[in-house]
Amino acid sequence: MSQAYYRKWRPQGWEEVVGQEHVVRTLRSSLEQGNLAHAYLFSGPRGTGKTTTARIIAKAVNCLAEEQNARPCNQCENCEAINQGRFLDLIEIDAASNTSVDDIRDLREKINFSPNKGRYKVYIIDEVHMLSNAAFNALLKTLEEPPAHAIFVLATTEVHKIPATVLSRCQRHEFRRIPLNFIQALLKDIAEKENVDVEPAALTAIARQATGSMRDAVSLLDQLASTGSRVTLELTQQVLGTAAGESVYEVVETILTQDIGQGIALINQALDNGSDPRQFARQLVDLLRALLMARMGNVEQLEVTPDEQQKLRTLAERFTLEKLLAAIQAFDHAAQQSSLGWQPGLQLELAITGLAAQSVQPSPAPVKQESSAAPLQEKKTAQPKAAPAPKKNMEPQEKISEKEPESAEAEKPGIADTPAASPAETRTEPAPAQPAQTQPARPAAEGDLERIQESWKDIRQAARKISPETGALLNSCRSVSANKGRLVLSFATDFVRSKMENGKNQENAREAVRQVTGVDIEIDCRVAGQEETEFPEGIDRDGMVGTALSLGGKITKKK
Repeated sequence: MSQAYYRKWRPQGWEEVVGQEHVVRTLRSSLEQGNLAHAYLFSGPRGTGKTTTARIIAKAVNCLAEEQNARPCNQCENCEAINQGRFLDLIEIDAASNTSVDDIRDLREKINFSPNKGRYKVYIIDEVHMLSNAAFNALLKTLEEPPAHAIFVLATTEVHKIPATVLSRCQRHEFRRIPLNFIQALLKDIAEKENVDVEPAALTAIARQATGSMRDAVSLLDQLASTGSRVTLELTQQVLGTAAGESVYEVVETILTQDIGQGIALINQALDNGSDPRQFARQLVDLLRALLMARMGNVEQLEVTPDEQQKLRTLAERFTLEKLLAAIQAFDHAAQQSSLGWQPGLQLELAITGLAAQSVQPSPAPVKQESSAAPLQEKKTAQPKAAPAPKKNMEPQEKISEKEPESAEAEKPGIADTPAASPAETRTEPAPAQPAQTQPARPAAEGDLERIQESWKDIRQAARKISPETGALLNSCRSVSANKGRLVLSFATDFVRSKMENGKNQENAREAVRQVTGVDIEIDCRVAGQEETEFPEGIDRDGMVGTALSLGGKITKKK
């Protein structure tokens, strides 16, 4: 029976380990100097060489070569025994199937026996994070003070699941994903040794599919080579379930043109041709990420040809950063969904449709304008409930001379144009209104209430600049009315009303009115829908006397 490529071409010495120079250099130097650790912890993604490096350590410490820097030699009796899997002093334990405390107790009982042929007993515990808590606790003492002839090598892909007590007893080494060019070079070397005819583009596709795992890449090459024919890019895409690169670019093009129908048609065409939905989503995410890198000026960090770099730059310039981020998030979410289901392409279709729907949504400015008008509309509907008393109280205000507003408007010509300003211009309105802060504000006159209501959005913006809290409170105002020459703000609850009256919020609102309209008017606050109680001068509304008056009490003079 033929041997799988990943086993046949497993690295046998330090020089053959690819992409982990930082680990190899440290381990090799310490072994040459005789500075052996009693326990090592190798962590990192799958297929990056953790178990392979652990076996090289086992060969290096038991190698019979005289020169330290020549170990392992792969020629002595011990090295050959390890390579053939018959060295009794190398014990490999799969923690996924030996998770119980009894398995660790059995290990502890046997570890004290001297090695059979080598200098050291090497225990390799793979997927060590699968051990139970009781098993970890049973291992702690042995791991901390093992016999002089024992070395532990723990390997895991999920280091966050290892207890801190175990981590502190090991010399830790992090294995990284193997770069794309390293994987391509090794695949090319294996293909030449196995006499497999492979297109360079197919090697690139295999290396990308492996996502940094050398074992996955070699296994994919083995799978493609077993077809007996030339390994082409088309064959690779068909076996891997990936779509052609042009199909991915065409889908991204429809995102720019907002052609939903064409985008859905391209997606379904790719799936009908054999592409896996999750794999297709990942390809879209990879391309969109590359565009983001190009948009940020980091295209050189991508492992692509110069021609493809220029193509990415050109396409990235057509994207806004906001649209690009939204596309990455949408298709990344689709890639994380399960491909099972009666409609496997649904997540991709939802992603591209959602992006188009975001593009046709109305801009936020009109929405804000409608929401800012809400207090005025509510005022018109809510005012008749509480309006009878204020209307009578407005009669003294009507005796004010009508010439006074005209003279004020002549002094501040910019303020009179505020109600007719466009939404885009209202953002710049507070700047012209600033001189009103230094000019003496005039008392309220007839018609000022309507003017304040029409400028309510600008008043809220001015209040927000003075105090964000005041601006937020004015946003929750239900209606704006007048009573005895005072501006009355109605709120939904007594809590909001009291917040407005506390601190400097009421004075901040008054200052905002002065800045925008040039009118100095005192402000009262009340709860919408409740009859307002008249408080004598000097009585605190929230005090004990004010509370009693709100509940129906009356002030009487003692005889």
